[in-house]
Amino acid sequence: MAIYQIGSKGPEVGRIQQFLRDRGLSSGPVDGIFGGGTEGTVRAFQKAAGLPIDGQVGPSTWTAMFGEAPQPPSLLTQPLAFRCLALSGAFETDAPPPECFAGLTGDFDGQGLSFGALQWCLGQGRLQPLLRTMRQRFPDRLEAVFGARNAELVAMLDAPLAAQMEWARSIQAPRFRVDEPWRGCFKALGRTPEYQGIEVEAAEALFAAARGMCHRFALTSQRAVALMFDIRVQNGEIPPAIEAAIRTDMAALGPTPPDEVAVLRIIANRRAEDCKPAFVEDVRRRKLAIAEGVGIVHGNTYDLAGQYGIDLSPAQ
Repeated sequence: MAIYQIGSKGPEVGRIQQFLRDRGLSSGPVDGIFGGGTEGTVRAFQKAAGLPIDGQVGPSTWTAMFGEAPQPPSLLTQPLAFRCLALSGAFETDAPPPECFAGLTGDFDGQGLSFGALQWCLGQGRLQPLLRTMRQRFPDRLEAVFGARNAELVAMLDAPLAAQMEWARSIQAPRFRVDEPWRGCFKALGRTPEYQGIEVEAAEALFAAARGMCHRFALTSQRAVALMFDIRVQNGEIPPAIEAAIRTDMAALGPTPPDEVAVLRIIANRRAEDCKPAFVEDVRRRKLAIAEGVGIVHGNTYDLAGQYGIDLSPAQ
């Protein structure tokens, strides 16, 4: 199993945090992010339980907490497309899965409302198809989430775009924060497996394009697919001039088949350097975190293998 420690994220961390709160050892948030506060309360639990005190939740501490054998993090059992979306979604929303699937922002960018791991927006007509698919496939689930407000949501989806935008702006507080109870309803929707599956479907074209980009550079690993997927999400494409520079750098590695990580670093750096100067270093950190498998992005620690099950094994 994974060892949950500083930097770990996800529902299993949330379960640990809830356990510690229920026993009065913690008053911190249940946010699925293993930080210093969680580490301190884990140490307190370990001391009280007579366990080795290291602040980490490994097999023995997990079993002492929950009385059951530890299981692999649920995210690691998902298909690669789901895990790539979760990773890029975490970058986009600054929230770990499953919260990244419920990322929600208001009209700060003139798009009315943006929701989901990739912030599909109302103004460009990208969010409406996802919500309509949910209404078509899982109407009872949608009604259960939105309750008495479901009819209003459905009516909005059938309205012209101008009316949809007016509605979106009507449910926002100053500084573009979506009001309650709508905020809570959308967040609850993003946490459902049904809507997460719809988000994965909506990202299928990006995932297929990422696989094609890997083929162009003869890359085969899961980490390569994740990097190309994130490029498609954040940057779009690799322009011809940048591809030529990448191939020149690859040739300089020597005549033998190059180490894949070295190629991923080249791609990460070259793609970042083609961005606007103000964004180069931010993009570089994000792309190198994927290329190297570890990194810190927006203050959040990423370990792709441990948190997302994305490593250098072949992408099936």
